[in-house]
Amino acid sequence: MAAKKKVIIMGAAGRDFHNFNVLYRDNNDVEVVAFTATQIPDIEGRKYPAVLAGKNYPKGIPIHPESELLDLIKKHGVDEVIFSYSDVPYQYVMEKAAHVMAAGARFAVEGGAPTMIKSTKPVVAVCAIRTGCGKSQTTRRVAEALQAMGKKVVAIRHPMPYGDLAKQRVQRFAKLADLDKHKCTIEEREEYEPHIMRGVVVYAGVDYEAIVREAEKEADVILWDGGNNDMSFYKPDLQITVVDPHRPGHELSYYPGQNNLLLADVIVINKIDSADPDDVAEVRANIADYNPNAIVVDAASPLEVENFEKIRGARVLVVEDGPTLTHGEMEYGAGVVAAVKYGARELVDPRPYTVKSITETFQKYPGIGTLLPAMGYGDKQVKDLETTINKVDCDAVIIATPIDLTRIIKIKKPTARVHYNLQEIGTPTLAMILEDTFGAKKAKKAARTKK
Repeated sequence: MAAKKKVIIMGAAGRDFHNFNVLYRDNNDVEVVAFTATQIPDIEGRKYPAVLAGKNYPKGIPIHPESELLDLIKKHGVDEVIFSYSDVPYQYVMEKAAHVMAAGARFAVEGGAPTMIKSTKPVVAVCAIRTGCGKSQTTRRVAEALQAMGKKVVAIRHPMPYGDLAKQRVQRFAKLADLDKHKCTIEEREEYEPHIMRGVVVYAGVDYEAIVREAEKEADVILWDGGNNDMSFYKPDLQITVVDPHRPGHELSYYPGQNNLLLADVIVINKIDSADPDDVAEVRANIADYNPNAIVVDAASPLEVENFEKIRGARVLVVEDGPTLTHGEMEYGAGVVAAVKYGARELVDPRPYTVKSITETFQKYPGIGTLLPAMGYGDKQVKDLETTINKVDCDAVIIATPIDLTRIIKIKKPTARVHYNLQEIGTPTLAMILEDTFGAKKAKKAARTKK
């Protein structure tokens, strides 16, 4: 009897668990000896629980920090390491490959068609080439268009399981109280709350086969709300990929962002209103070279600012979406745009005032600069964020996160909140494309074809 192939899956509590579930959980020829984790705080040192890991793993599977990867390869005599996380440059991926191969194991990546689950309902997948492209507002726009067509839309969000993995196997969010029920982090709230406020039920969790089967019971259309520029977990009937002219060239140099560029039926060039025309032209040229058959939608993300009068002439602290500033590597976001537009006197540097886990975030991501990422992966980090904000010597706080932070933390200074939505420029619009793909005319044509 041949020995089982020993495997380690490198991940960040998302794609890694999905790859295991669909490719390895019931594979009797493979033994996954460990997961390694990065990007997400406090996930390492735990286990992928037996109830999720299946009959071949009665003790579960340990999750180690990625820093221990090479030692684990040697300790367990590992045959193959599977790279399973996203939003990283190609240079980074191949450096990991070099270290793994030097340690004696093969290196591989998993994703795409072999990991895409087929739904019984139509699937629209919204993905991006980087974190911070504007995928969330694009997803909301798609949901609104489908609802206007009379479709019951259910969104399935890319995983963010940072708590009890067994309890988070399948999560359903239909009202704001569900966010508290599931003890959601700030990052989770930022993604789920805007959908809930628009009447869209959201599913998320760990086991995406089980998740989609539950979602299918109440959906006309499944909306895959991708995260961290990962590929879709479901086979899409229509894939929409968002690109960012503020970062021209990244659509060709990040994993798996270029996959999403190549797989797209529709490509949204967002932020055209605030990008350099030469950068927009570069992105257009890359689309024409690499996916000339895709439909291109031009779009902007105009700002709406509550209490904008608090900004003019003020020394402001700008709080931006956490992942956009950290592994998304954006040097500024909507908060900075609002500060400039409404005449802030100064952007106050938060770094002299940070505490504990927020200080650690700046140490890990020194490129963040004078902005404060809205980190909140647990109660302690949320408290650290609150303490940091209130320590900063400023006149006002600009909140440029998808949710109202004042509902979660107490901010003792005046606040101005920034909203942003997708706005198509010219035609085609997303609504036109969706109507052509899933509308009444399409349904009638399909019915005639079946006859």
